[in-house]
Amino acid sequence: MVELSHGLSQKSVLVLSGEGPYFKNSTYYDGTMFDAHGTRPLAPEYPGHPLGTLRLIDLSYSDGSRQQSLLRPKRGFVPHLTSYTLESILSAADRPFELMDLQDVWDGGGEPAVRHPVVFLSTTFICDKATLRRALTWIRERCEGALVVLGGQYSNLKYDPILRSQPEVDIVVRGDGEYAIPLLLDALDRGDRLDQVPNLVIRTGPDSYQMTDFSYIDLEEHPSPGFGTGHRPVVPYESMRGCPFSCKFCSFPFASPKWRYKSAEKIASDWARYREVNGARHIRAMDSTFTVPPTRMRRLMELLPAVDVTWEAYTRANVITGRETVERLAEAHCATLSIGFESMSPKSLTLMRKQVRAEHNRRAHEALSGGPVKYRTSFMVGYPGETPEDYELTHQFLLGEYTGHFMLSAFSMTDETMPVWQDAEQLRIEVEDFEDPDAAWSHIGMNHVTAKQLRKRTLDDVRLRNDNAVLLLWQSDYHTPLIPHLSVQTNLWAEKLVERLGMLPVDIPDAQRRVDAAADLLGSLESLGVRANASVPVMTQEPVL
Repeated sequence: MVELSHGLSQKSVLVLSGEGPYFKNSTYYDGTMFDAHGTRPLAPEYPGHPLGTLRLIDLSYSDGSRQQSLLRPKRGFVPHLTSYTLESILSAADRPFELMDLQDVWDGGGEPAVRHPVVFLSTTFICDKATLRRALTWIRERCEGALVVLGGQYSNLKYDPILRSQPEVDIVVRGDGEYAIPLLLDALDRGDRLDQVPNLVIRTGPDSYQMTDFSYIDLEEHPSPGFGTGHRPVVPYESMRGCPFSCKFCSFPFASPKWRYKSAEKIASDWARYREVNGARHIRAMDSTFTVPPTRMRRLMELLPAVDVTWEAYTRANVITGRETVERLAEAHCATLSIGFESMSPKSLTLMRKQVRAEHNRRAHEALSGGPVKYRTSFMVGYPGETPEDYELTHQFLLGEYTGHFMLSAFSMTDETMPVWQDAEQLRIEVEDFEDPDAAWSHIGMNHVTAKQLRKRTLDDVRLRNDNAVLLLWQSDYHTPLIPHLSVQTNLWAEKLVERLGMLPVDIPDAQRRVDAAADLLGSLESLGVRANASVPVMTQEPVL
């Protein structure tokens, strides 16, 4: 039960926000040179060979004046959108706070500066009970007795079981926090009742709670996040809440069921302000689909050419109707698009309720390939109901047709809030252990073992047999482009060579053959100005866009 008799007198708030632990340390790189942040030697069992001790962090390129490390760590440069939003809310309310990235929780990389009496935990990228417990244990060990407040997608949907099973949680903020958070903190300061604060679920006993009135903010009228005059070269941005689509693998629309969006005029004005006041050079539009509604997107194409910032966004394949669309996006300073192709199987796309067809994916790929806008696409294998024969269409597309960056994941059952669970009986979805749902699952089309085997087969085949398709995975830890003064296509080729070099310990077990293959790859990298040099410093720099 929340204790209100003693006000907190504006004590500081610890904010924990960022990604979940699901997106790091892929087991695909186990035993490769990507292990331990690129410090694993090529052939430690062959120390007498000059290349036996080669590490990926030893690679460097010349920027014209000095040698720079090819792999330059970038962690910490750009906080997540949720972190920015919470920072803006608390700063506008003149509240003292400490912001920590959730990655510090997952890998033990940091500790709070002081013991905080209030802790805000974002669950936007937490999607299962085990991960939530892990975060709550971390909080209890460092801030025992603190008031723990949850917000974000997972707790929006799962507030009832969370409050009944997690006694550490005192309050859940549902939906928009712009009004609720300042009002909540003010009430706690005064020791007032919380029932007049909107959008709260308040613990009233071990397995009971009270819900307050629910309201939405007007995104058009409410000020977008501001950061004073602080320097922000890269700004994450939110132009809408909710989603007009209902893909069955995504719980996002259900966590924020009312779709709302800012006008093109407000977006252009916000971006211009970030450019002028904060020195922003690049905007990361983090909406699930930035390019809808179509009327707003057409207006943005008219307004954004005059705004001197580059930007990236998520879109859907059917929006990219041809090269003319890509050219207009480039004129509006669009730098990169992220697109969920998901599958090239018509059956799988129908099961997903994706509302995009395989021919839309192929048309978008043809329009973007070799064009002025960079792109990355994502695929999955093992969606409930998909068979190996269905997935083969995706495999052949990636192997034989695809160019550019791509991501490929085995379907995850971890998110307990996905609408696909409504189809569990029809698709015979079975999970062996709901505490670790991805450890063993099956459905009418395949099981987790087959999905992981198919994923590995595709990644291996594409790495070795398609020179133009590059897996986007290890790059997330480093600044890109790897070689800033070279073209997009040349940098893709550099990444392909680094990937092939890094994977040699698993691709070629024999040490002699491995170092011979490495010598060939290093020769190709040398033609791009890259060389192996064990004494290259890692330079600190702003993000390269």
